[in-house]
Amino acid sequence: MSSRRRAGLAGSLVTASFSAVLILSVPAVADDQGPGSDKGGKAVDKAPAGVRLRTLLPEKISVDNSSKKTAITATVKNEGTKDSGAVRLLVVGFDALRITGVQGCSAIAEKDLPEGANSGFSCPVGPLAAGRSTSYAVQATYDLSKAGKICLPVQTTDGKKTFWQQGPVPFGTVNPSPNAPATPLLLGTDNKPVAPGGDQLPKTGVGRDVLPLGAAGAALIAAGAAGVWWSQRRPRRDAA
Repeated sequence: MSSRRRAGLAGSLVTASFSAVLILSVPAVADDQGPGSDKGGKAVDKAPAGVRLRTLLPEKISVDNSSKKTAITATVKNEGTKDSGAVRLLVVGFDALRITGVQGCSAIAEKDLPEGANSGFSCPVGPLAAGRSTSYAVQATYDLSKAGKICLPVQTTDGKKTFWQQGPVPFGTVNPSPNAPATPLLLGTDNKPVAPGGDQLPKTGVGRDVLPLGAAGAALIAAGAAGVWWSQRRPRRDAA
């Protein structure tokens, strides 16, 4: 596939119906994940008056060293004073972190994933009443020999506006535990690989942290240790 065609596909995350859809049964949510955190998150497009959306991720998760499986709770919250209206949450995995399922959500086709992402799910949310939140049980795998990130944008259902985006933010550990049953990972921490001789993080994926998730020009951000970056994609006009 040409690089031009691949770049065009990378930004096409806004279609109402995805070519590959998987509605999942309710999986168990991992226990003892610690309090929720909005670390790595920032408001992007202006939300409707009285609506204040944000997402929360656990501060700690645990990866089974044998199966590489982990579970993450992703929460969407409306801290405003008015109903949010219909919105959607995207759960997207990068590099070592691969999303394998999200409770009640639809898998995003590989061709519709943003550049650098390896997996993703789209979750219908709302209308979310003022002061209310909803949580999703996320099933994933994590290759502890690499670095991994997760991203949670909250958008209008057509993807034209992104009211909030958390990430891509890393989960990782500076104290790998290759001989233990499980390895705890902390939100916002770059992973030190478990593999022998892993003194430096491997270079995985593309060298950018901004998700082009809106073909209609949704401006998205990525928050990391070095700061916050903006990116805005112009809408594509297909020939009639």
